[in-house]
Amino acid sequence: MSDAPTTQETIGFIGIGYMGHGMAKNIVEKGYPLTFLGRKNRAPADDLTSRGGKEVSTPLDVAKASSIIFICVTGSAQVEEIVRGPNGLMEGLKPGSVVVDCSTADPNSTIALAAAVASKGASYADAPLGRTPKEAWEGTLDTMVGADDAVFARLKPVLDTWAGKVVHIGAVGDGHRMKLLNNFLSMGYGALYAEALTLAQKVGISPQRFDSVIRGGRMDCGFYQTFMRWTLEHDRNAHKFTLANGLKDLRYLEAMADAAGLVNPLGNAAKNSYAAAVAAGGGDHFVPMLTNYISALNGVDLGLPEPGAE
Repeated sequence: MSDAPTTQETIGFIGIGYMGHGMAKNIVEKGYPLTFLGRKNRAPADDLTSRGGKEVSTPLDVAKASSIIFICVTGSAQVEEIVRGPNGLMEGLKPGSVVVDCSTADPNSTIALAAAVASKGASYADAPLGRTPKEAWEGTLDTMVGADDAVFARLKPVLDTWAGKVVHIGAVGDGHRMKLLNNFLSMGYGALYAEALTLAQKVGISPQRFDSVIRGGRMDCGFYQTFMRWTLEHDRNAHKFTLANGLKDLRYLEAMADAAGLVNPLGNAAKNSYAAAVAAGGGDHFVPMLTNYISALNGVDLGLPEPGAE
């Protein structure tokens, strides 16, 4: 049975990757007309088409067909190109439409894009994501939304198709500011875990013995558990978020701190752990694999598989 709304929005979606595919799937399954931008990886596009989505070839085409357009890509450079580039959203935006940026982006870029979109009589919102592709598929992501009250009220029913926790955090830009703080915590945890596991092994405490103390104690958390599935179980898909994206987010955090005049030594220390892994060729590997790179820097063998091996 369809859960289609009584007042029908037409939804556009750009970025059907790890997170976006599941989000778009939930939108169309719950009764909203969906137009999406295709991609070279045909599996997500073919799946969405089979569910009733319509594939188009440019952001301009998405804008022409949609009243609410979601963007779920890597970061600000990609969002800027989608909005402002040739055959971009700006060329096809209809007055009254809403662009929703679900990436983790530079808030300064977000504010500038919101002004550009407003010049077309449209609105902008930022709704970055929490949790993993598993929750995206299940429709239980977290999102923190930066938007004015009227735009948020309009978006909320659509957000509810793919999110289990929706927080209206503030005005445009505040979603991306909060997401950077969130990812400072999560990527910071990753840097701490990788270094702690390496030091533990160096002094004779195996990852299994380390985990026997942390798991179920006050220092346990959901992020720890997904992070450790690589170390303990060699589960490559425990947390499908790349080290390059982690580094990008911590660089955005650094820029936000610089703009605010904040001394942030811990943010920079975490950033450098990810920078070392990316410089060593690990950009496409996932965050839990940071442990491989930090242990290798210290000449410590944790018995982990090579990150790129199958």
